[in-house]
Amino acid sequence: MMSVMVAPAGQPDLDAARERLARLRMLIPQLSLVCGDSSYAGTLVDRSRRFLRLNMKIVTKRPGQTGFKVLARRWIVERSLSWLLNARRNVIDYERLPQHSEAHLTWAAITMMTRRLTSKAAVPAWNRRPASTQAA
Repeated sequence: MMSVMVAPAGQPDLDAARERLARLRMLIPQLSLVCGDSSYAGTLVDRSRRFLRLNMKIVTKRPGQTGFKVLARRWIVERSLSWLLNARRNVIDYERLPQHSEAHLTWAAITMMTRRLTSKAAVPAWNRRPASTQAA
């Protein structure tokens, strides 16, 4: 399941995260673990545990780390964002309302998933037609 929330640039990430976690709790009641960046450490972790009954794992750099290293779980988010930004419409924000941007991101995700599900690689071997019977 994918869920998107676009926040105004003037709204702090912490406030947007509070709202997003509350929405996720209502939408997916069985959710129990959420990973977050080090900027969300502190009150958000306590609030999510106390009020939303969510365990929040903060993904941080290793002590003494210099330079770029792939962090656990973080690469999944970065990869997903890069896939969504392959849709040219999402590279630059042309929309005036956050709802429009959310709709474009959702549409890009649906398009991406549909293409993956309908590609030749997604068709099981037992269901593929032999190359000699396919139309040219």
